[in-house]
Amino acid sequence: MGLAARLELRQGQGLAMTPQLQQAIKLLQLSNLELDAYVEGELERNPLLQRDERDLEPDAPAEPVQSETYAADEIPDFGAAANLDIVQDSEASPGECATGDSEAAHNAGGSLDWSRGAGNRLEGGDSEDQRLTQDRTLRDYLFDQVALAGFTAPEAAAAAILVDSVDEGGYLRCDMVEIAERLGCDLDFLEQVLTSLQRFEPVGVFARTVRECLLLQLRERNRCDPAMEALLDNLDLLARHDLAGLRQACGVDDEDLRDMIGELRALTPRPGAAFGGEVLQPVIPDIFVFPQSGGLWNVELNSDTLPRLLIDRRYHARVSSAARSEKDKVFVAECLASASWLLKSLDQRARTILKVASEIVTQQEAFLTHGVAHLRPLNLKTVADAIGMHESTVSRVTTNKYMATPRGLFELKFFFTSAIASTLGGEAHSGESVRHRIRQLVEAERAGLDVHSDDQIVEILKETGVDIARRTVAKYREAMRIPSSVERRRMLKMAS
Repeated sequence: MGLAARLELRQGQGLAMTPQLQQAIKLLQLSNLELDAYVEGELERNPLLQRDERDLEPDAPAEPVQSETYAADEIPDFGAAANLDIVQDSEASPGECATGDSEAAHNAGGSLDWSRGAGNRLEGGDSEDQRLTQDRTLRDYLFDQVALAGFTAPEAAAAAILVDSVDEGGYLRCDMVEIAERLGCDLDFLEQVLTSLQRFEPVGVFARTVRECLLLQLRERNRCDPAMEALLDNLDLLARHDLAGLRQACGVDDEDLRDMIGELRALTPRPGAAFGGEVLQPVIPDIFVFPQSGGLWNVELNSDTLPRLLIDRRYHARVSSAARSEKDKVFVAECLASASWLLKSLDQRARTILKVASEIVTQQEAFLTHGVAHLRPLNLKTVADAIGMHESTVSRVTTNKYMATPRGLFELKFFFTSAIASTLGGEAHSGESVRHRIRQLVEAERAGLDVHSDDQIVEILKETGVDIARRTVAKYREAMRIPSSVERRRMLKMAS
């Protein structure tokens, strides 16, 4: 077959990631602190932008203000466009600008009432390599272990609160009674979760006192005998170098006491100090949730975190009339278009956050009303389908956004837990609850019952209404560091 050159004309459709769309997507996933820094940079770059500080000056004369707003069903969904690497033929218009002396955008600070059971970083960001090379913090390390611990949904929720209460030294700084009341759970349940967390690395983390921190490390080394516990009970005597008092309290001689003190000095009183430190920023909620009468929940944005900007129309008219060269005119036009689009993007961001947060409150109303035991399985697709948006849009909205509720301050991603389908046609099971059942089956083996293979666990779970695959059982088992059935059977024989 011969080769020949020829011309062909093809017609197709596509979608472009315009700079304006990229900016809107970027703003959607920024935290309130990152957003404030981004807006500050735009204020420095764009001479037509300025902060709207009239609310801070109550005596200042009112100026005519026109804000751009959108109905709830007009909120654009950036998810599909951001996920598809396709090209659009024409640039998206930044929109017509309102006339008047100034143009303001007061970003969507409304609120929505939801009845009980109602059905209702691109450019400039850190690259993936930069994020991976950053020092890991103690908090990151602990959350990684929480994800692998096989906690149930309520246990994982309680664990997340306790991890957030650990200081940089690794000590737990919180009132357990207050947290139990806030989460609506028993203190015994919270203590059980803490006992599991105290087995995490670094050894000694989640201790509430220096004595408890050292005791956890000694138990890990299998060196927690009565004499050592007596030494820990008399650390004040050790601080005063009262060796005679220590010998009497511990019931040991001089040589044993020297060995015990040497072991104690080899321990780490601050187990979290080995991790990279981070500049702690106070977490400011993006959304407030308040209970109302009749089982209603009020969801509103924190207006203090929303930038309030103006386009200076007087200055624009002055520089436009003074522009002589074509380059100057283009620069002024670009500044106006950029400022107008930024105001619209900020407004859209606020409305999208409010819409997603309101749906999360609807889905997790039982948790807010009754406590952590009622945290239901939830994924991004459920929320996205309910509000008519793409999953990636919901993912961006829930990144680095926090919700203040009567039960505490939570990141929006806190409310999402995996689900396992039910064989009986009922409500899906939380992935954490399924892990808990697998762990119970394995623990029952130690009481003399037969060792279950992964296939047998699948059959047992299906009898209780859990539709799960064998590979999923194996994945959960390995995540919980449970050996295979062959290894468990060998361990039980050796122990008998």
